[in-house]
Order: sequence, then C-alpha cells, then structure tokens
Amino acid sequence: MYQRRHSRLAAGTFVLSQKPAVKPFLEVLSGRRQPVPPVWMMRQAGRYLPEYRELRAKAGGFLDLCFTPEYAAEVTLQPIRRFNFDAAIIFSDILVIPYALGRSVRFEAGEGPRLDPLDTPEQVATLARHADFGKLEPVYEALRRVQRELAPDIALIGFCGAPWTVATYMVAGQGTPDQAPARMMAYRHPEAFAEIIDVLVENSIQYLLGQLKAGADCLQIFDTWAGVLPPREFQRWSIEPVQRIVAGVRAQAPDAKIIGFPRGAGALLPAYVEATGVNAVSIDWAAEPSMIRERVQNRVAVQGNLDPLVLIAGGAALDRAVDDVLANYAQGRLIFNLGHGIQPETPIAHVEQMIKRVREYKG
Repeated sequence: MYQRRHSRLAAGTFVLSQKPAVKPFLEVLSGRRQPVPPVWMMRQAGRYLPEYRELRAKAGGFLDLCFTPEYAAEVTLQPIRRFNFDAAIIFSDILVIPYALGRSVRFEAGEGPRLDPLDTPEQVATLARHADFGKLEPVYEALRRVQRELAPDIALIGFCGAPWTVATYMVAGQGTPDQAPARMMAYRHPEAFAEIIDVLVENSIQYLLGQLKAGADCLQIFDTWAGVLPPREFQRWSIEPVQRIVAGVRAQAPDAKIIGFPRGAGALLPAYVEATGVNAVSIDWAAEPSMIRERVQNRVAVQGNLDPLVLIAGGAALDRAVDDVLANYAQGRLIFNLGHGIQPETPIAHVEQMIKRVREYKG
C-alpha cells in the first residue's frame, strides 16, 4: 500500500522509507488541481458490463447483490479492473436507509424500487426513528474488502441518498416522473414531511460515519430529485438537510471529504455550495459553464458533466463533448465524470474512448 523511495543516511548505507501513495481524486477534493483530471463514472459498476450481468444473475435479487459482501465488493472492483478509474464507488443503493429503518423495500425487475408508501401523517407516525445498522453491516464489510484490494492511488467512495430524494421514494412507494406525491405532502403536511427528513438526516449521518470507519476515503450525497423543487422548497428540503448531514459527519470526522450532487439545481447551485460546506459539487450536463466557473468552481471542485447519451453515441460527437468538458472546467479543480449515471446500453468501447481522451489532456 505504499510507494518506496530510497534515502541515503551515510556513505554506502541505504534504508527504505515509506511515503503514502497519492490519490489524484482526493488531491482534487483537498484543493489541489491535477494536470490530468481524475476520472470515474456514476453507476460505473452496472448493467453495461457483461461481468456485472453475470454476477447479478448469480446473486438473484438486487438486494441480495447489495447485501452479500463478496458480491458487492466484486461488482465494485469490476470497472476498476477493466478501466483503471481513479475512484471506485461502493456498490449499494440509496434505499438501504429505509430498509434499515424497517420499511419494506423491494426491487421489481424492469420497474425499479417498491416501498410501502408513507403518504399521510398517520403513516409517518409509524416510521422508526433509529435504523438497525446491523442490517447495513454487509455494506461496511464490502467496503473493507474493496479497500484491501484497491491499488494505493485509487480512492474509495461511500455514499448515501440525500434526505429529499430518499423521502420522495418513501412517500410515493416508488419513483414517479416528477415526484409529485412527496412535493404535495411537503405542501399539505410540512410537519409530517419534516419528520421523515429529520429521521433520514440523523440516520444518514451515522451511516456515512460507518462507511468512513469501514474504509471509505470520501463520501457522495446523491440528491437526484433536487431539480423538481422551487427555490424556497429547495432551500428547505435539499440544502438544509444536506447541510445538517455534512455538519454531523464533520463533528466526528472533521477532515471528511464530501461531494454533493443536487441534480438539476441549475442557478441554485452557488447557494447549495455556500450553505452545505461540501468539498465538491457534481453537475449535470445542462449546467451553464460560465456560471459554474465563476460562482461554483471558484469555491469548490467540480465533478462532471458529460451527457450519458453522448457516451452512447460515441465517435466524433463523444470526442467533442469530452473536449468541451475539459475546455470548460479543466483549468480549475475538476473530477471528470458524467452528468448522471451511465446507461445500460453504453458500448464499452465508448467508455474506453472517453477515458483515453481525458487522460491525453495536456492542461
């Protein structure tokens, strides 16, 4: 786990001293721009890889894959072996917190997650306040396994879903086109909705601290549905809960490096960055470059923001899109990534094309 260097003590006498390997991904999060931006992809462990599909079939259900440490660790490492990304992200799901809170969580083939809806104040009253973290021990064990296997210059990312996004699934019992059930509940029953958020904040803090203890080098908070909120609600339901999570984690792990991803936040991104205290923000492919450079990247690192569809298209269009991301952001602190998760139909050759072009960057 270390790079070795020789140091001379006296004539003819050499000893080995040890210096921890540099992880370019963590360097960016620590405020140090890298000449070649580190690169990874959201959902890089997934259905576009044949080795993933093979293991997924062997595991049976999706949660069986997440909660079998041997399988989850293997899936996490698959894209690292194939592409040598600068970071691995533990294979899990944002809905493991509701699961640990005793809610029924099922994944139906081709339909996504299904939960028992919490769409009235009476149902919210049945929500447990404290998660059974023993149920999440398999995630921690998978992190320990992956950290043992990773090369010393590759970072390991732990994560959770942001309270707003997780709550949208808990309220509706499933994903919906614009998450209207949670938005409606937040308007009609703000006190009850705030109870859900509060429970998710407190348990997410403990979950993330557990991941750091198990070997995660840094953390990402996914707020996939932040972009459906108007500004006032964005402040209350997206910014404030993430701010509380970051503060809660840092109260016990002061040096924790945390990436926020309020997808679709647009012009509200500067306020998110200022309030939450994240070290980096992940941006979607619709972000306006000059605003990001002048009001976001001047404060924190930026992660993103290639359109996942152009990664499917490939060819000259992919080269142009990669070059655009680099031209827009690589003069500052950049972690090259997609603007959202990779799509299952993405050709592996196009991923290789993207990585090659990023790593040939001379900036």
